[in-house]
Amino acid sequence: MGSLIWLASYPKSGNTWLRAFLYNLLRNPPTPAPINDLDKFCLGESAAGWFAHRAKKPVDGMTLDEVMALRPDVQRDFTKAFPDSVFVKTHNFMGDCLGHPLHNMQVTAGAIYVVRDPRDLVISMTHHYGIDLDAAIVRLNSPEASTETADGHVAEIHNDWSTHVKSWTQNPNPGLHVVRYEDMLDRPNRTFGGIARFLGLDPEPQRLAKAVKFSSFEVLRRQEREGSFKERSAHSQAFFRSGKQQQWRTVLSQAQVDTIESHHNEQMRRFSYIL
Repeated sequence: MGSLIWLASYPKSGNTWLRAFLYNLLRNPPTPAPINDLDKFCLGESAAGWFAHRAKKPVDGMTLDEVMALRPDVQRDFTKAFPDSVFVKTHNFMGDCLGHPLHNMQVTAGAIYVVRDPRDLVISMTHHYGIDLDAAIVRLNSPEASTETADGHVAEIHNDWSTHVKSWTQNPNPGLHVVRYEDMLDRPNRTFGGIARFLGLDPEPQRLAKAVKFSSFEVLRRQEREGSFKERSAHSQAFFRSGKQQQWRTVLSQAQVDTIESHHNEQMRRFSYIL
């Protein structure tokens, strides 16, 4: 039994990339770890099976209040999944919903939070959710942003991007490590090495470099192209689509950029997305 380490992010911010790196670092496989095995290494907070087991009934038809009432006990069940610390992916913001906590801090050891420039993030959202850019921006700005209980997952409560980011990062503490998606791209060895050190690890340079290489965007995209990825949205042709930054400069209109920057100015300045 182990405490939970949350791998947290707003959707489409690099959570899967983080999980792939940790899998390759900690398991140290001779070849890149299969992307469809990530759930054998890291639990998904919204996976319906855990909630159905706890409720002793299928999640289909469950109300949001029922799901929220189950969450603390389900997350306590997570601690039994592995003998050591248990990594759990979450897209929920850090807060409460209907009077229940979205994350059970009594069984939490720490968290790694990945933040990404929201101007690039909305482009990925269009492919993931099957919506256009304007709709993605509305969702990014909405305090009501969430998903429903369906397709093997219980409801996730995202909130708007700024609230999500602030809720996880506004109170820095030794149990929290925050990384930028852009630094994962630009300075992978330094950034992923920092993640390893946060977890109390001191991998040899060769092992760290191998884990970075085995979880690179090119490797992940090749695995999906040669097989499939079960986490890919039905709306998207590929989960690992581009993996680049600064795409917003040629994709978004000035009005769309202004809308995002005006809604999220404070948090974008915190993370140097607006200088």
